[in-house]
Amino acid sequence: QVQLVESGGGLVQAGVSLRLSCAASGRTLSNYVMGWFRQAPGKEREFVAAITRSGGRTDYADSVKGRFTISRDNAKTTVYLQMNDVKPEDTAVYYCAARGSTYYVTSARSDQYDYWGQGTQVTVSS
Repeated sequence: QVQLVESGGGLVQAGVSLRLSCAASGRTLSNYVMGWFRQAPGKEREFVAAITRSGGRTDYADSVKGRFTISRDNAKTTVYLQMNDVKPEDTAVYYCAARGSTYYVTSARSDQYDYWGQGTQVTVSS
């Protein structure tokens, strides 16, 4: 199994930048496709971004494309989500997730990910 711990959330004003981190332990990070999801109060968990094992391919939800960037440092066993120009609608709990080690492609479906962190709260004020 791989354990995931998110950090970097907080209360920020609209328009600023924020970087979330996801630290992995227990298994080699490079064995996993990684994703970020978020869940706002009263809403279902939704896909934000994903990255392949090597980092060669990334995918984004339309709502964050051009503003958010997912990246990974396999040597540091950390995945990042750089959030620029944040908006109040980005307010949510952000979760890091790992897709099982037999997969090489990204997915926007939360049920395709096997391991999850506890989440970090991001609140954007207008």
